[in-house]
Amino acid sequence: MTQQPEARTMSDDRLIVALDVPDALQALKLSEMLGQDVSFYKIGLGMLTGGGLGLANELKQEHGKRIFLDMKLFDIGATVEKAVRGLAQFDLDFLTVHGDPHVVRAAREGASGSNMKILAVTILTSLDRDDLDAGLMRPGLVPDLVAERAARAFEAGADGVIASPQEAAMIRALPESESRLIVTPGVRPAGSDLGDQKRVATPAQAIADGADHIVVGRPIWADPDPARAARAILDELPG
Repeated sequence: MTQQPEARTMSDDRLIVALDVPDALQALKLSEMLGQDVSFYKIGLGMLTGGGLGLANELKQEHGKRIFLDMKLFDIGATVEKAVRGLAQFDLDFLTVHGDPHVVRAAREGASGSNMKILAVTILTSLDRDDLDAGLMRPGLVPDLVAERAARAFEAGADGVIASPQEAAMIRALPESESRLIVTPGVRPAGSDLGDQKRVATPAQAIADGADHIVVGRPIWADPDPARAARAILDELPG
């Protein structure tokens, strides 16, 4: 009985822990605390100047972890292609780019010959309709805009999309989503502080609605016992 939970968590990479801590040393310390319970980590822009690429390489090559590099690249096609080609040499698992079709197509070209999956950002989970209005985005309900951006990103060759859990079911229902990944940040266990997220759901609900992976940061790394917090989330996920 004591070995059964450990075997499950070692193989369950649906949980991606966001290493949104100040530097690589603290990130490594956190990964040591989480141990075999967590096999997949997200490294974002905030970590880039704190040793992010070195951290990705160490976690991948020395500890056997999967790595999601969350760069949200956006530029002209040639620049995106060159940047992605350079990042592909780090043997990463996921890389994010903005979901504009020209960006996705360039990223796919840059990732050719590697196993790195290109994930397209639809609309950030920290944004709502008021934020889109302030940014001069066209009118429409946020879920509808997310689904439309997801479909266009899939058509452009994205391996998956980043979307809030509130839109996961709508995206999963798209014909274009077959065999594509849905990765959902904005996931909060019941009762957790929402932080800077606005479009959220619980881990179990996100998976039930079609997400392949959930990204959780603060509810784990800010907990006095991060390993306990991670195990509680894993226990909540449907089988």
